[in-house]
Amino acid sequence: MKTKRMMAALAVVLLSAVSVYAKDIRTAIFKVTQMECENCERKVKNNIKFEKGLKKFTTDLKERTVTITYDAEKTNIEKIKEGFRKFDYEAELVKETKEADKK
Repeated sequence: MKTKRMMAALAVVLLSAVSVYAKDIRTAIFKVTQMECENCERKVKNNIKFEKGLKKFTTDLKERTVTITYDAEKTNIEKIKEGFRKFDYEAELVKETKEADKK
């Protein structure tokens, strides 16, 4: 009986620890109309990577979009848009999803 209680308590502790470490990871797709050529795409890649909280990003020159996966505890959509404005580009949010929404 005592062993079962200890196992149950251990399970509760482990589940609590996992929820504490679960990050709020989100993915946002931005339309960047100024991204017209390979040099523009390179400008985006070379500048946006320095923004705090970004985990990864991809660009699609044909669609003129930038897909960014980021930690919502460290940044948000407005801060990312401001990151684009630092190098004189405008980013319009097309779609945002949480990692938990994808599963």
